[in-house]
Amino acid sequence: MRTAFTLTAFAAALLLSAGAAQAEDKLVTLKLSSWVPAQHPLNPSLLAWAESLKKASNNTITATLFPSEQLGKAFDHYDMARDGISDFSYVNPGYQPGRFPIMAGASLPFLFANAKGGTAAIDAWYREYAAQEMKDVKFCFAFVHDPGTFHARKKILLPTDIRGMKIRPATSTIGQMVTALGGTNVQASAPESRDMLERGVADAITFPWGSIPLFGIDKVVRFHMDVPLYVTPFVWVMNKAKYDSLAPGQKRAVDDHCTTEWAERVASPWADFESGGHTKLAQPGHEIYKLTPEQLKAWRDATAGGEAQWAEAVKKTGQDPKKVMETLRSNLVKYKAAL
Repeated sequence: MRTAFTLTAFAAALLLSAGAAQAEDKLVTLKLSSWVPAQHPLNPSLLAWAESLKKASNNTITATLFPSEQLGKAFDHYDMARDGISDFSYVNPGYQPGRFPIMAGASLPFLFANAKGGTAAIDAWYREYAAQEMKDVKFCFAFVHDPGTFHARKKILLPTDIRGMKIRPATSTIGQMVTALGGTNVQASAPESRDMLERGVADAITFPWGSIPLFGIDKVVRFHMDVPLYVTPFVWVMNKAKYDSLAPGQKRAVDDHCTTEWAERVASPWADFESGGHTKLAQPGHEIYKLTPEQLKAWRDATAGGEAQWAEAVKKTGQDPKKVMETLRSNLVKYKAAL
């Protein structure tokens, strides 16, 4: 009887101790930075993620989302998380050429067939490399948008049509492709792109479908190549000092929200939005056109050299590019997102 009572009392004491520790967790407010406009479908997903994190932390972690580059320019979002300007940042690694060579492989042409399986694939793949390549921040998860393509003032059918054109590429990897095909890159973040096209600084853009009307780009381009040319990889990253300052239970809550499952949950509504862009652009004044098998083969052949260029950059990181790419491709097959 005494032993049973002692064990019961000990267990109760542990529960009380745990409850007290949780009750003592300080209140934390996180600054979440998103550079896309407030009406973009990614933002509600990030708010849902933050609300779930709040509940998981026993209401001790709350968050405020700052969209539309309120805290800083799109190009700066990785450094903003590193420096504590934001606590979490939505980052396009491809905005900074050469800085994230491993991740750049995910934006090589003709890899991804869709965003939902593609998000699971890229997140599962990149977790092995994030600590090395993004060591300045705490990596939370990676995701992609639905495959994008060329949207232009004129019809682009063959790789040779790129010669002499000025193109705003989605990532540095796509920029290398444009250069290799004889085009000129015009650097601009997504929010700046319409202005570049409107002023004639650029002739075409690589962009996902639904975001063309969202950013008003449908007002300045009318030809849309119907092919899954590329995806843009993104990451959701956290300031390390902020994470380190959290109580153990709060850290567990954050860790539980930095998973492949959460990457899929955050990216899926955006994936549906971009896919629906095909219908939105099927209107008078716009032409959506498919490539013939011969034209598609010409594109695949003309862009194949990009992987060798990427591999040279990866070798400098100490990684084996063949293994890195094989792992990505196997994950794409596993999650039914391979072309």
